[in-house]
Amino acid sequence: MDVPFLLAILAAALVLYMTQVVRIEVTSLGVICALALFGILTPEEALSGFSSPATLTVAAMLVLSVGLERAGVVEFGARMLSRGKLGGLRGLLFVLAIPTVLFSAFMNNTPVVALMIPVALALARRREIAPSRVLIPISYFSILGGTCTLLGTSTNILVDALYRKEGGPGFGVFDFAPMGLCFLAIGGVYVLVMGPRLLPSRAALSELLAVQAPGRFVTEVVLRAGSKYVGKPLDKVFPSDRDVTVLEVVRDEQPIIAPPGELELREDDVLYVESTAGTLGNLIADPDIERGTAVADDDRVPLHALLAGELAGNQNEALEALERKNASDSDTEKTTRVELHMAEAVLTPNSRFKGRRVRELGLSRNYGVQVLALRRLGRQHQYNLRDLRLQSGDVLLVQGEAPALRRIHEEGDILLVEGVERQMTFPQKAPLALGILMGVVLLASVGLAPIVLLALAGVALMIATRCLDVRDAVRAIEPEVILLLAGTIPLGLAIQRLGLADRAAETLIAAVGGANPYLLIGVIYLLTSVTTELLSNNATAVLLTPVVLGVAAQLGVDPKPLLIAVAFGASASFSTPIGYQTNTLVLGPGGYRFTDYLRIGVPLNLILAIAATLLIPLLWPL
Repeated sequence: MDVPFLLAILAAALVLYMTQVVRIEVTSLGVICALALFGILTPEEALSGFSSPATLTVAAMLVLSVGLERAGVVEFGARMLSRGKLGGLRGLLFVLAIPTVLFSAFMNNTPVVALMIPVALALARRREIAPSRVLIPISYFSILGGTCTLLGTSTNILVDALYRKEGGPGFGVFDFAPMGLCFLAIGGVYVLVMGPRLLPSRAALSELLAVQAPGRFVTEVVLRAGSKYVGKPLDKVFPSDRDVTVLEVVRDEQPIIAPPGELELREDDVLYVESTAGTLGNLIADPDIERGTAVADDDRVPLHALLAGELAGNQNEALEALERKNASDSDTEKTTRVELHMAEAVLTPNSRFKGRRVRELGLSRNYGVQVLALRRLGRQHQYNLRDLRLQSGDVLLVQGEAPALRRIHEEGDILLVEGVERQMTFPQKAPLALGILMGVVLLASVGLAPIVLLALAGVALMIATRCLDVRDAVRAIEPEVILLLAGTIPLGLAIQRLGLADRAAETLIAAVGGANPYLLIGVIYLLTSVTTELLSNNATAVLLTPVVLGVAAQLGVDPKPLLIAVAFGASASFSTPIGYQTNTLVLGPGGYRFTDYLRIGVPLNLILAIAATLLIPLLWPL
């Protein structure tokens, strides 16, 4: 009876991991409990994922990566390289690729991409290039760089640990380099050549209200009770010479997109208008127009200022008039234009805010930060914000004081990418932090001790030398990643224990045979790659590693080529925003849609699948 129970647990886990109707952490804990309660594994075996060398190594590498992040090493290197002259979009992509690849080869690539996003946005703005033209390439470069070493991605660490657990010799730090460098060369050329042709040109959400680049802006206004504009057609209220474009009218919670000119305005209509900063400043000073609102937890409150920063001419006058009016209305609304900033913040893949409504976040209550708008999969949402449940990759347009915005960024739930400059330094501890990581890499490469012990020793040194404090070290351990490993590792053990891995191996051999190594490698790689796009890289690696070990045992061949196919197939995830965390991270800041990943990612996946099929049997003969 154990097999039917295991199949039911496996099916339920796969559906929940793919749909994420509940948090990944909850699903993983459910898997652990189910395996033990149904007697499929002993309690000790069901909990073995927590003590697995793979889980501990991944956790340690996450901490080491944050240590380098806090030291400013990545951002310093990126900014140094960016000082050179840029030759258009391809030149910019090449410059961004260098630090991204180098650091991703030895660090967890999620913090690398998180640090590269603001750098890329600043450089793109300087060249007047849309963010959507550069952010997907950064994610792809980080994925390709991570495949070059054992430490570059948690997938490689996981495959190595599972291989060693089954009695294999495992992989060295640079055993993945020959194939990784080939992938990097092929994928890098593809991104540089085809990226400019296939990537969309789409503005960042913050550009709608930010002051960094002068131009046209969008804000929300409301018709006051008794306004002289009530009952008049739209084209009479906003004639062409007024230079105001009404993008949308929300009436009784129903949006009217691109409203016709003959639409008669009503009391309490909400209008989303676009114009220059000066015109909008004058518009919200109109006594018949009420300022727009922002979401402050359970309530909507008036915007304190239309724009942030130093303004010029009539823009200053309009805001000063608005501030004088605020002072006469209520002391609680009094503010100055330099206190508040608009900023763009993306929800990180492991954020505790994921799945919660905007009004439940407590951003206003805890930080004094209000939410103005939200962008998801390229679509901007400005009404009914309070009840929207957040997803990974969502971008929030927020308003608050600069210290408050930096604080929510430092707590790790959202990544501040636009609107407030973060101080970039190169502290004294940076060389020490970099030296600790390089020491771990060098000692692991000569096999002085198991990588898990060296990584944990590196963490201890970072804390002991105060490169990283304990609080930041604890925050660096991402619960979603750790619990995913802790849940899927015993699931993989159960699959192997009950013979399901051997049955799957027999089915695979019967379908493709074992005589043609190219066909076998190609099928394993494609199976892994497709599963990763639907599930996740780590879960796919855990589930398929026992299967390919069974294939190798039944054919009597070296399992390394098959494991290499699984490792690279699970890491090379380009076609969806959910297959790899870095793809999710750039989703919001780039304003991407699901189809953008398909357009550029599917050809790259196919090209690399062909490369893997041809190169793996040559580099690691069966």
